Amino acid sequence: MNNWTEVTIWTSRAGIDAVTGMLMDLGIDGFVIEDAQDFADFLQDTEIYWDYVDEDLSKQKRDAETNVKIYVEDSPAGAELLAQVNAGLAGLRARDAAHAFGRCTAELASIRQEDWENNWKQFFKPFRVGETFLIKPSWETCEPEEGRRILEIDPSSSFGTGAHNTTQLCICELERLVRPGDRLLDMGCGSGILSVAAHMLGASDITAVDIDANAAKIAAENAQKNGFSLRTHVGDVIGDAALSEEIGGGYDIIVANIVADVIMGMQDILKDKLQPAGTLIVSGILAPRADEVQQSLLSAGFALDRRDQSGDWVAMTLHLA
Repeated sequence: MNNWTEVTIWTSRAGIDAVTGMLMDLGIDGFVIEDAQDFADFLQDTEIYWDYVDEDLSKQKRDAETNVKIYVEDSPAGAELLAQVNAGLAGLRARDAAHAFGRCTAELASIRQEDWENNWKQFFKPFRVGETFLIKPSWETCEPEEGRRILEIDPSSSFGTGAHNTTQLCICELERLVRPGDRLLDMGCGSGILSVAAHMLGASDITAVDIDANAAKIAAENAQKNGFSLRTHVGDVIGDAALSEEIGGGYDIIVANIVADVIMGMQDILKDKLQPAGTLIVSGILAPRADEVQQSLLSAGFALDRRDQSGDWVAMTLHLA
């Protein structure tokens, strides 16, 4: 049985909807919200029923910073989830110029994040993905298998061990689509696993982008582990026109393994960066939202080639209509 770790996300009353909306986009619908104003309102509204309220508890709750608590497994799946949460919080911070959402940072209960990240490594063993990949963490050794490429990855605190359904859906599509010499754009690169997979499949010009500077750094390091240099950019292409221009266009393949709202928010940018005969792969979409995302992309000028589902997650492959 796996252990669970409590994760506290520090925010503000104004940020509660943004934070919980991001969590639900990641499939997390179980969380606890603590808000000082809610506690004050509760005491005021029910004052007639109270004989005694512990003063220390009352002060503690009144002074508490607003937060949202979730629980993650001490496992590779939990590590993937926490990395997605951290990436989502980085996105909220980048788009919150007025700092209305508070700190938007996560804190693990009674354990340093570095220690927690090491704990789950004992469960992360080499495994097969798609038709041609054998994915291994950098701290494990394994024998080569005929017909399979060994992709070495150290996700650190970034999303992308290869174990998540969304990542595997993207890797399978890259296997099917990448041709030698392709130019590829990895939007929301996380650990860089999709960039590495594309390189191993023959893509020769790969650009990776992430809103989190730490993720871009980790992606570049993972590219080096696999024998190539990865061009990385940091920032939010939705709100940064200079960054978008710097990334350029004319890509043969764009892969965006993010979340539904961000995919829809950047659909016009993705369209602009794809060469006329190019292909867009999107994933990180929960099944209940897949129709909404598909319709949004079709309305933006894409045509659907295929739609695949693994567990609760959906990926789509599209081209320009």
